[in-house]
Amino acid sequence: MDGDTLYSIGDLARRTGLTVKTIRFYSDRGIVPPIDRSPAGYRLYDIDAVARLDFVRTLRDLGLDLSTIRKVVDRELSLPQVAAAHAEALAVQIRALRLRRAVLTAVARRGSTLEEMELMHKLARLSEDERRCLIGDFLDAVFADLHDRPECAAAIRSMTPELPDNPEVEQVQAWVELAELSQDPDFRAGMRGMAEDHMAERTKDGTTRLARDVAAVVRDQVAPVLADGTHPASPQAEPVIAAITAHYAYVIAGPDEVEVRRRLLTWLETVNDPRRDRYLRLVAVINGWTAPHSLTPAFDWTIQALRARL
Repeated sequence: MDGDTLYSIGDLARRTGLTVKTIRFYSDRGIVPPIDRSPAGYRLYDIDAVARLDFVRTLRDLGLDLSTIRKVVDRELSLPQVAAAHAEALAVQIRALRLRRAVLTAVARRGSTLEEMELMHKLARLSEDERRCLIGDFLDAVFADLHDRPECAAAIRSMTPELPDNPEVEQVQAWVELAELSQDPDFRAGMRGMAEDHMAERTKDGTTRLARDVAAVVRDQVAPVLADGTHPASPQAEPVIAAITAHYAYVIAGPDEVEVRRRLLTWLETVNDPRRDRYLRLVAVINGWTAPHSLTPAFDWTIQALRARL
């Protein structure tokens, strides 16, 4: 057989491995048209039909629809254009499949109910704008009328999750749990109260600040006594409490030591919410950050020590 030879559909089927039915289907749609007919009316094809069928089969394997394939083989569309558009469409499908896989894996791990699975699927499928709106609504509730204060900016950044386009299972799990937590009215109220308390504390120069520096002092002062097992009510704990109280007195310009300790105890009891710790850890998972150090053990120890002395 040479370039002038004509082939029947049966010949093409044997050369390409496609079925006669498939080739007839492509032929009927003008993708591989015959160039002639036999005296008996059977369709005849030239050698180019073999190459075209191989090309069509490749494009079909890549998922292109027949309408697009016809435009490509007829040179109405360039192959690079079609490949780029199809690659983008596949990327969208892959992201959707990864989310579905992550949700199903999370359901399997958590032993979720049908209602929980539906909620997880709904939350996981939210667009980036919808996710921003959901978390933005939560942060607005926490920091309402406080946004203009510069000290809030860092806190808001640290509490803003950014779910990547291709999240891991753990990131989807964390996002779903965080979304559920952010909608809890009690948690919202607690975080709002915490923000208000932070802003209410004034330094000697009259400016406001978040309590990050106080929390850091508590963490650093308490770490050694936690390590050696010092009991909060023991005399050995007094220097630690004195150092923490002195720093807090400086921050709030409190003159009376007993009053300072009472206010410090109240502040610690307010901020020592394990859900806040959990929220920040979930944000770290979603954003790919290093997990934050938990302040709960240090806060618990300091609260017990202050209660014992008050």
